[in-house]
Amino acid sequence: MSRRKAIAYAIGLPLSLLGLIFLPAGTIAWRPGWIFLTVLILGFGTSALVLAWVNPVIYRARSRLQAGTKSWDKALLAIILPAMTAVVPVAALDAGRYHWSAIPAWVVLSGYIAMLAGIAVTGWAQAVNPFFEPGVRIQSERHQRVIDVGPYRIVRHPGYIAALFLFFGMALALGSYWALVPAALAAVLLVVRTSWEDHLLRTELPGYDEYSRRVQWRLVPGVW
Repeated sequence: MSRRKAIAYAIGLPLSLLGLIFLPAGTIAWRPGWIFLTVLILGFGTSALVLAWVNPVIYRARSRLQAGTKSWDKALLAIILPAMTAVVPVAALDAGRYHWSAIPAWVVLSGYIAMLAGIAVTGWAQAVNPFFEPGVRIQSERHQRVIDVGPYRIVRHPGYIAALFLFFGMALALGSYWALVPAALAAVLLVVRTSWEDHLLRTELPGYDEYSRRVQWRLVPGVW
């Protein structure tokens, strides 16, 4: 990532979040929105600094969808990404403006715990996996190999279980049950994506089939 692009990303993302949170809430004085924004920026900011130190190549890998990304994955992402993004404004519209949901404080706290767990796990996965890209493909030009260290010793797709924590955690941290609807849509499609990607890797990535026999679980140990 160029310096100019990195600066634009660092400025543009917080500004976009401001719009997604406070425009639907109808006020800039919505305190839960500021708490959420602060926690999110600190969490991802810390993760970004660690990744810049331990695995800086990840920024180039994740800068865009690369050539060879499967068409079915592009179709899934065309729904997953808007659904994931919709979690925040739907939650702000609910909890910040209309107050449809009455969520106890302990549920909000559990949302923050889930959100931070998602940031930590996805950061861990990216730290040990230089092939962690936004699109599904076989990275033959980068000599992709099986990664079986870190969280990949426990489940085969730790980045996806981390995303599920983030989807649902963001909705609850902002105090909204209604925001669980787009979170659930994104989660269902992400599970489909996990299954299809796993099938691709087992058939086309050397060594992955043997790895899948050693690490049996795709997302949740003991379940699936």
